[in-house]
Amino acid sequence: MQLVRREFLRLTAATVAAPALLQSAWAQSYPSRPVRIIVGYAAGGATDVVARLIGQWLSERLGQPFVVENRPGAGSNIGTEAVVKAVPDGYTLLLTAAANAINATLYSALNYNFIRDVAPVAGIIRMANVMVVHPAVPAKTVPEFIAYAKAHPGKVNFASGGIGGSQHVSGELFRMMAGVDMVHVSYRGGAPALADVLGGQVQVMFDNMSTSVEHVRSGKLRALAVTAATRHALLPDIPRVGDFLPGYEASSWFGIGAPRDTSAEIVDKLNREINAGLADPKIKTRLMDLGGTSLAGSPGDFGKLVADETEKWAKVVKFSGAKAD
Repeated sequence: MQLVRREFLRLTAATVAAPALLQSAWAQSYPSRPVRIIVGYAAGGATDVVARLIGQWLSERLGQPFVVENRPGAGSNIGTEAVVKAVPDGYTLLLTAAANAINATLYSALNYNFIRDVAPVAGIIRMANVMVVHPAVPAKTVPEFIAYAKAHPGKVNFASGGIGGSQHVSGELFRMMAGVDMVHVSYRGGAPALADVLGGQVQVMFDNMSTSVEHVRSGKLRALAVTAATRHALLPDIPRVGDFLPGYEASSWFGIGAPRDTSAEIVDKLNREINAGLADPKIKTRLMDLGGTSLAGSPGDFGKLVADETEKWAKVVKFSGAKAD
């Protein structure tokens, strides 16, 4: 009887171990065919550029094409849902963005739960915004701007490239923390929004660093502060918003996610290769050109960022009253 029990336990252990061994072997041979990176935005924007940059690196490192597939619409929700529904085999990935954290509250009827349904693989880049004003605005510092806005309640407009984008929520976070009554003016994209700030039709914008920095250097715009937790190398003399509103931080970020239940071996393999790319001098320089810094770390590190950002922006979206449904 004892021998029969031992044999049963041996066979049971072998049965349990077999799938794990097969999965490990499968992960070692991954990828054996092209991999799709789904981007929830049209080609040409920062999200697309980041996806193609890291896709090219992974193609060279892993010997299979990592093909960017643009699926724009619904604030990136169409592309995200396509990945959520994909087979969790590592051959469909998502270029995740800060919008995924914001959308969790901005949209009341999503067909997925991002934190539950998308496995974090790796962070790629964190990009600061910069608070810029038209030169006609008399404020030259953040405290002066706050005083100016409070003296003109409801008459100071801030522009953004659309409801729920980083430019919008950066401004709403400022409005919430500074206690100022500013009016949000939403545009169909960052370019027309910036054009109206340059033209003086709108007073202020919390714009992407990469698109505003040359206008600041030329004097067409005045930079009051950067929105990140640290000063930025592209504008080293410009203070942080957080220097005047302690705890303020707002930035765009991008990373890679995969469908829930993608094997840990594949996730870890992709994470190692992406982190190797972020350490490469050429990629570091390209990320700096985009106005960002690398976001290296483990899948757990990236997952914590997503969770923290989702909680943070939920409060700001509720304060603003914004809805995208």
